[in-house]
Amino acid sequence: MIDFTTLAFDHAPIGIVLSEDRVIKRCNATFATMLGYRAEDIQGQSFRMFYGSDEEYQRIREVGIAALKRNQDYSDERLLRHCNGDNIWCRFRAHSLTPDAPLARIILSYALISDSAQPITLSKRERQVLGLMNQGMTSKEIARDLTLSPRTIEDVRARLIKRFGVRRSADLLGRMTELG
Repeated sequence: MIDFTTLAFDHAPIGIVLSEDRVIKRCNATFATMLGYRAEDIQGQSFRMFYGSDEEYQRIREVGIAALKRNQDYSDERLLRHCNGDNIWCRFRAHSLTPDAPLARIILSYALISDSAQPITLSKRERQVLGLMNQGMTSKEIARDLTLSPRTIEDVRARLIKRFGVRRSADLLGRMTELG
């Protein structure tokens, strides 16, 4: 008979770890592979191996503890050290099974940020500027319409161009269309 729970854990498209006191008790292949290991090689190991220094390892311990003690999930984005020494950027989520001692038994998930299809989050100002750019307005026209300085509009436009890795405003609008 197929054990669907094990099947789902082992083949989930995100990294999943069961940890006790910051030691990996069980992890799926997705987690191990994203860090350059085989699951059996890191089970029983401390999470220390994924941080650049003891100080970083100790500092990251305190992150999110308060939320976990209140029986809430915690999430952030963090760097982990790949086996080749490179750092990878991950979206991290944690759910403690023992809120009184949050790290005693905890379920963790990791997703590579470059692989995640997260919705685009734009500030109100960024949405306004993009909307008016899409109508063909210049920075001066947008500034007048929003009662802002043209320099402010240029700054918003430049940040968006850099954020989405394009060279020109037209490319930015094209990228927004591609992303929905």
